[in-house]
Parts: sequence; C-alpha cells; structure tokens
Amino acid sequence: MTGPGAAGRGAEGRAVTGPAVAGPGAAGRVLRIGNASGFYGDRFDAVREMLTGGGLDVLTGDYLAELTMLILGRDVLKDPSAGYAKTFLRQMEEGLGLAHERGVRIVANAGGLNPAGLAAALRELAAKLGLPTRVAHVEGDALPPGPGVLTANAYLGGGGIAACLAAGADVVVTGRVTDAALVTGPAQWWFGWGPEEYDRLAGAVVAGHVLECGTQATGGNYAFFRELAERDPKALARPGFPLAELYGDGSAVVTKHPGTGGAVDVGTVTAQLLYETSGARYAGPDATARLDTVRLVQDGPDRVRIEGVRGEAPPPTLKAGGCRLGGHRNEVVFVLTGLDVDAKAALVREQVGAALAAAPPAEVRWELARTDREDAPTEETASALLRLVVRDPDPDRVGRDLTGAAIELALASYPGFHVTAPPGRGAPYGVFETAYVPAADVPHTAVLPDGTRTAVPVPPDSRVLEPVPEPDLPPPPPPGPVVRAPLGRIAGARSGDKGGDANVGVWVRTEEEWRWLVHTLTADLFRALLPETAGLPVTRHVLPNLRALNFTVAGLLGEGVASRARFDPQAKALGEWLRSRHLDLPETLL
Repeated sequence: MTGPGAAGRGAEGRAVTGPAVAGPGAAGRVLRIGNASGFYGDRFDAVREMLTGGGLDVLTGDYLAELTMLILGRDVLKDPSAGYAKTFLRQMEEGLGLAHERGVRIVANAGGLNPAGLAAALRELAAKLGLPTRVAHVEGDALPPGPGVLTANAYLGGGGIAACLAAGADVVVTGRVTDAALVTGPAQWWFGWGPEEYDRLAGAVVAGHVLECGTQATGGNYAFFRELAERDPKALARPGFPLAELYGDGSAVVTKHPGTGGAVDVGTVTAQLLYETSGARYAGPDATARLDTVRLVQDGPDRVRIEGVRGEAPPPTLKAGGCRLGGHRNEVVFVLTGLDVDAKAALVREQVGAALAAAPPAEVRWELARTDREDAPTEETASALLRLVVRDPDPDRVGRDLTGAAIELALASYPGFHVTAPPGRGAPYGVFETAYVPAADVPHTAVLPDGTRTAVPVPPDSRVLEPVPEPDLPPPPPPGPVVRAPLGRIAGARSGDKGGDANVGVWVRTEEEWRWLVHTLTADLFRALLPETAGLPVTRHVLPNLRALNFTVAGLLGEGVASRARFDPQAKALGEWLRSRHLDLPETLL
C-alpha cells in the first residue's frame, strides 16, 4: 500500500480497492511523530516520557537490529510462541492507556519474528485493561530460511503500516521493516501521499533515519559532547527522545519535548544522518533519498529544519538479512603487568599454543592492547591486556580444551599471571548475511484490526538508477603554517556497522574547514590513519551540503556484529579512533 487508499487484496486474496482515507494531514495539519526506542533494551521509561511530555500524533519504537534478530531467533528455538520484543509488551501495560487518553497512535517493529503473536498479546492486554484498543500488524517479511539459517527477513517499507492506520488501528506492530518505515508509513497515511511522490517520501525517509536511533539525535554519542555540556552541564545526564514535525511537502523539523535533556542542533542531526549510511543515495522500499540534497537549518533552540530533500524511485529489490549460527567461541584476557610486556605475551602465546596443538580450534586470534604506562601510579595503569579469541564448530575445542590450557598456566607462566575473568564454556555465535530479493516476490501484508489481510503492492516505478556523478568540490585552501594535532579538534565523526562492513561519517562545521577536509582526508589517508583498515576496500563518498565525508570499509567486521570477531564488533568507536589520530592541521583552523 503506497497510500491509505491504494489497491490491495481482501481476506480471501481478492484484489480490492477502497477510497483514499487519508489522515488529518490531508487538510494541512502537521504530523508530530516521536520515537521512544532506538534498540531492544533502550530506556524503559521513554514511552511514558514521550506520551506525557508533550503533544504527539504518532509514537514509534525501533527494537530491531542485526544482533537482535539473532537473539529473537534463539528465543524461538526455545519457545515457538516467542520471537518478539517482550520489553515492548511490558511498556504497553501503561502505554496503551496513556496513548488512548491522548489520542496517540503507536507504531513499532517490536513484532520481530512473530508480529502476529505480539498483536495477539496486545489484544489480551487491552482487554485486561478495559481499553478499546484496535491492534493491527504487518507481516510477510519472513523468507524461507536456507540450510542452517536461523532467521531470514526482507526489509519492508511503510505501506503496510499506512494500510493498518487507515483501517483505524491504534497500535501497529511489524516484523522486519526498514527503520525509516516507522515514519514513512504514518506519513503516507496522514498526508495521503501517492506512490510516486518521491520527494515527499524521501523527506520522510530522512526524518525517519534521524529519529530511528532515539537519543543519538539529541546529543547522545555525540562527538562534540563537551560543547553541549559547556552550554548546559546537565544536558547529557538524561537526553530526551526526539520527535519530528513532518509537513505535507516532506520537509520536517526535528525537536524534542520541552524541558527534556540533551540538545538538538545542526551538529547532532548531521551526526545521525551520517550514521550507518554510505553514499549520496539512501535506498529504501518507499523511495530513494538523495542525501546529497539534504539541507539542515537551525530553526530556533532545539529545532533543526530538514529541507530540500530530493527523492528517486526505490530499487526493484528489497534488502534481506539472514542470521545463522556460525559455531562456538570463547575468549580469555590475560593481564600483563609491569616490565617485559612483550616477552610475557610471547611466553603465554607459546604455552597456550602448545597446549592446544593436539586439537587446535579452527580460528585463533591474539590481540595485545598496550594499555600500560611506564612508572604507573596504579597497578591497573601498569598493565596491558592480551586477548585470546578462539572459534570452532566443536564446542569442546573452545570450551574444555581452552579452559584447561589457561587454568593450568596459573602457576607456570609469566610473573604476575592472572586473567580478567575465569575462562568459561564456549558460547554459540551468529553470522549475519545480506542478500537482495525481488520486491515482487515478498508478500508484504497488512493484517487489519478486523483480521482482514490486505496485500501491499510493489511501487510501480521501482528501478535501478544510474550512479550519482561526483559533486563539484570547492578550491583547496591556500598553503600556510600547520600544527600537529588530532583530527577531532575540528572534525566530528560517527561510525557503525552494516553486516561485515563499517561506516564512518566525518563532518566539519565551517566552509574553511570543509575546503581543507575534502581535499585532505582521502581514502588513502583514511587507511594510513587507521592501520586496521589497510588492505581493505575503502570507499569515500562526498556530501557537500552536509560538509561531510562518508567512508565505507568493506569486511572490517568479518561476519558481522553477531560473530563478535573484533574488539569493537559494531565499529561504534571507529570514528572516535579516527578523530584521535594526529595529522597536520592548518593553524588558521585551530
């Protein structure tokens, strides 16, 4: 469903059409849509805070991520009736009543692998509370899993959500939709947008992307957090969750409820726009948003206007993610204190290697983190950490074999031998894999409050688009004196994961800084500053309107976050490492 009245299929699969039933926004009303969750485990009280803190029309919650799908998949193995975010159901014990009192619709992807089960549980809860809550859900994202695959799901758009809202749903829960669909769906219903109003839809995609990670848009995880603290020492103690005022032309203002913590400014919104994106195009099943057209304008205190977003047709395929169990892993962290750290590390590596030689795990990784300092005032700061990670399909090879090898060294290895925690049994790990499937092959279905099943049609003009040409660059700054200093003195960054790839967005705040950054921070310099990326494909994307560069590092995260292959498995701090690296900065910029 690309608009509330678009064609669908009835309960028996018949093709049906209905009148265009748009929401109040069809008459020009602004849609106020808030977010109360950025991940499964986010602040529990956020639902109450958002429902009681100010006016809203729709409240959304994002509960799904790659790792979450693996967790829910393992839940289903233990209990076939599970598979949804139980936290959301507990939040609704109070949230359903608050939403009913205030006339707020709730839209969340908390259905995970079992949206029908969550919808049924919500109906039971509403009946218990004596509330006339109408519950609908969206399904069809689940794909037939291949051999060894635990979960397989396509990322759906907002059409099913729009159909449910148009049918009068007070609560809509979904399985795997795109994060932005939690906003594009309500926007399609509210304004009655047609399927080819790409600029408007793309504006909603961008607004949805800003809201999806909750407080990351209001100062959470923000590179220049010290500046926010200088403006308000208590701002970051408890950042408020964001909301967007969405307009019928697709523009939006990002803000937050009055009196809540955090801050909304061009920097915080830029940081979230760059999070887990790559190039000029941000493709989704509703529309492809051109990030190179986004303009951000400070529109008052804690208000940032998003305007100028251009949209294009969505691709003919949907992204699909699959999780499978990859085997078993274990780790031991040896503490090396004081003198001769390198020699101590070499000794324990030799000893553990000899103990495991008869039946070595399939993968053995050692990493020495030199966290020690010379002449340190505390024992902890005098110590380095040697991390051993092993993986194997056989749990014994990463369990008893490793445990025995580590424990038996307790009195027979380097001086000061100890570990951060006793070695335990090996634990299963997951692998996340991405594929693309024809959108026409995915049965995107809205299950309305009365049980009617409505098929959501594929957008009529989906197509593969030509590459975006390289933008014109400003002239480089004139040469002058330089100072050796961290990149973060002038540049912000935010990073994250997409399967086995990492993304790092880097931005600056003035035109002078931008002229320097865009001509200096090449893909080659990026690799030199971050040696762990050397030898990996690094792609640089230029976004002049945001004064930003976005780097994609292919393969840095191995088999994805669920496999926990790296010290920072989600690349959350990769951008901060980049900001800490020293290079020659123009003196005029400092």
